[in-house]
Amino acid sequence: MIDTDCAVIGGGVVGLAIARACARSGRSTVLIEQHATFGSETSSRNSSVIHSGIYYPPASLKSRSCIKGRQLLYEFCTQYTVPHRQCGKLIVATNTNEEIRLEQLLKNGLQAGLTDIQRLDRHEVQQREPELSVTTALWIPSTGIVDSHAFMTALLGDLEQHAGIFATRTKVSHIRRLNQSFEIYLSNEATPLRARHVINSAGLHATQLASRIEGLDATHIPQMQLAKGHYFEYSSKSPFKHLIYPVPVDGGLGVHVTLDLAGRIKFGPDVEWVKKINYDSSPERMVSFYPSIRRYWPTLPNGSLQPAYTGIRPKLTGPGEPAADFYIQDTSTHQVPGLICLYGIESPGLTASLALAEDVLQRINRSP
Repeated sequence: MIDTDCAVIGGGVVGLAIARACARSGRSTVLIEQHATFGSETSSRNSSVIHSGIYYPPASLKSRSCIKGRQLLYEFCTQYTVPHRQCGKLIVATNTNEEIRLEQLLKNGLQAGLTDIQRLDRHEVQQREPELSVTTALWIPSTGIVDSHAFMTALLGDLEQHAGIFATRTKVSHIRRLNQSFEIYLSNEATPLRARHVINSAGLHATQLASRIEGLDATHIPQMQLAKGHYFEYSSKSPFKHLIYPVPVDGGLGVHVTLDLAGRIKFGPDVEWVKKINYDSSPERMVSFYPSIRRYWPTLPNGSLQPAYTGIRPKLTGPGEPAADFYIQDTSTHQVPGLICLYGIESPGLTASLALAEDVLQRINRSP
C-alpha cells in the first residue's frame, strides 16, 4: 500500500519548489522537514539575490537552471505578489588583474546567452554610483532581489492548495527500498511512510541522509564541504541603489553589497571552511571586511558595520578547487528506482529553484 506518490525530504526553497511541482502534477505529495518551519538553514541565510547566471560555465546545470529559474522566479513573483525588485548589479574591477577577470566574466555571460550585459568605464560607473572608486564594471540589469521568506510562503501555500502535506519537526532515521516503493522511517511515527518516489533535497544534510538509504551504494554519495559566510550590516543610510559585487574569489562571489527591499544594505559573505554546522557569528572577522570593501568604496566609515547573520553553503569541492556544478542523481546513476538525490545545491539555488523543480519532475515522469 502506497501512502504517497512523492516524499520530498528537506523544506528549503528547492524542496518547497519540488514538492509544489509534484503536487501540481496531480501526485500525492508529502514534504518532510526536520525543523519547525521551512527554510531554516541555507534558504534563509543568504543574500536573497535573483542572479543573472553570468558566473557559471554555459553548459552547466547551474547556468541553465539559473537563467531559466530567473525568468520563472520573476513570473512567479508577479503572479503571486511576492515582493521583489529588479535593481540591477555592478560587478566592479579596481585594477588590471581584475579587469582581465571581468572580461572573462563578460565572455562567459555572452556564451551563456545573457544579452543585457554592458561594459561601463569609470565615468559611467560613477554616474550610477558616485561613491564607487573603480576602473571599470559590468552592468547586469536582469539581477534583482526578492523577499525569500515571502517566496517560500507562496510556494508552501500553492503546495497545500494542491493537497500537498508539509510535515515539520520530522526527522528521517532511515529509508528502505521495498518492492516498488520506499519505507521511510520517521522520528515521530511508529509506522513508516510508504512512498513511490523519494526526493532527497536535504541541502546541508543531503549526503548524511543518502547514507541512511538502504540499497544506495556509498560510492555514489559525494563528499560534502561546508563553506561558512558572515554577513555584516551597514548602520547608516545606504549610499547605493544597486547591488555591488567585486570579481569572484575562491569559494564565493566576494564580499559584496546586498540591498534589501527596504533599502538597507549588508556586506558579505566571506568564506570560512568549517567541519561542522554552526551559525555563531565571529565579530573578529569584521576586521577583514573593511579593507575588502574599501577597495571599491574607499569612504566606508570606521565602526559602521555590525554583525547580521551567518550562512553555510553545501559545496562539493573544497579550498583551492574549481567550483562544482549542481548534481542531481537519479536511477541512471545509482540504480535505485524512484530515488532522486540533489547534492551541492548552493548559490544560485534560490534563483534556480523553480527550474530545478521542473528538472526533477521530468525525471519523475521518466521513471518506471
